[in-house]
Amino acid sequence: MSIFEIGMLICFGASWPFSLYKTWKTKCSQSKSFIFLWLIIIGYFCGVMHKILYHYDPVIWLYVLNMLLVSSDLALSYRYRNCD
Repeated sequence: MSIFEIGMLICFGASWPFSLYKTWKTKCSQSKSFIFLWLIIIGYFCGVMHKILYHYDPVIWLYVLNMLLVSSDLALSYRYRNCD
């Protein structure tokens, strides 16, 4: 378990609740990049798979949490993609 990996996941993951809240509050995803969100989800999925296959440790839950937050933001973005 690396303190730097934990720090990266916490710092990067701290932005997703704000993004999710903004999408939910404005009910508009006009400025969202769906490709970017999908790439982030794939990246987190790869991190989870690495932890499962090669080096399992509790950091896996940070990857899972971040992946769920980004997935939620993506789902809301698809829901509100046709805003005015």
